[in-house]
Parts: sequence; structure tokens; C-alpha cells
Amino acid sequence: MTFSIRLATQSDRAALTTLMETSINRMQRDFLTPAQIAASHAVMGLDEQLIADRTYYLVEQGDRLAGSGGWSRRATLYGGDHSIALRDARLLDPALEPARIRAMYTHPDFARQGVGRMILDNCEAAAVGEGFTRLELMATLAGEPLYSARGYRAIERLNSAPFDGVTVPLVRMTRDV
Repeated sequence: MTFSIRLATQSDRAALTTLMETSINRMQRDFLTPAQIAASHAVMGLDEQLIADRTYYLVEQGDRLAGSGGWSRRATLYGGDHSIALRDARLLDPALEPARIRAMYTHPDFARQGVGRMILDNCEAAAVGEGFTRLELMATLAGEPLYSARGYRAIERLNSAPFDGVTVPLVRMTRDV
């Protein structure tokens, strides 16, 4: 399969939202309960700051959206626009702090076909190009195997803040580049 990658734009919002909802609902099934999947929607989602910063990518196969993901030079580690408590727009110091890998989603039809690796390659190269020597991310249990295979190591296992009394397990991971 031939994939192409490009920066996301505001006009991609609806397609990205659909991709994220589909990915959360289907890719998490083997790792989370239905209640945790529902709670994931309160924690995860589109962060338009990544689009505005021109650090969010789309992977397409023809006219189909296969995946998305990005990186950030800002302090927010995870969460969508609606996750107000998780937001921190402060710019990171590349000499002292890790860049963030953010909002990685693969459409289930394209799982395990190199979409996530393609996005990570672009994100890591861009962050290194801006002087970052470390990367950090908050992984879902479904995403943890990809990141581990790419050299990220778990530094903290935690649960999200509760949504309707339900928490979502997450794994904070890091990698030197």
C-alpha cells in the first residue's frame, strides 16, 4: 500500500474527529471495558493547537484517511480541545525538556501497516530539527506496543481523571533521540 503524509489543516477537522472516534472505539476494545472506552472520549480527541502550530500530520491512502498524529513544542502532554484541565500552552525549552508526541490515531482498517511508524518518523525528525533531544508521550494500552518497539520506555503508569466515575489506564513514556 502506498501512503502519503501531509500537514493537517482546519478543513480536516471533521475527518479527524471521525477518525479519532473510530480509532478509540475499535482499537481500544482488546484493552479497555466499554465504560473505559466511553470515558476515553472525554480524555482524548482533537487538539487544534497542533494544527495551528503546523505539527499535526495526516496519513492518507488515496482519498482515505489512514491515520493522524503529531508532536508539540508545548507543555500539554495529552488531551483534546475539550480537556481544559490538561492544557498548558507554555513553550518547552528544547535544551531541558522533551518534545511531546501527541494525538496518534490509526484507522482500524490500516492497523499494523506502518501508519504509526510513518507519523513517528516525521514527528521525531521535526522535533530533532528544532533542537529537542528527548521525546515524551502519554500512551494508551493499545498504543504502548508500537512505542515500545520504537524505543520508548514506560516511566509512569497512571489513570486518567475520572469521567462518570470511570478512569482510563495510561502509560507515560519517553525516548532519547
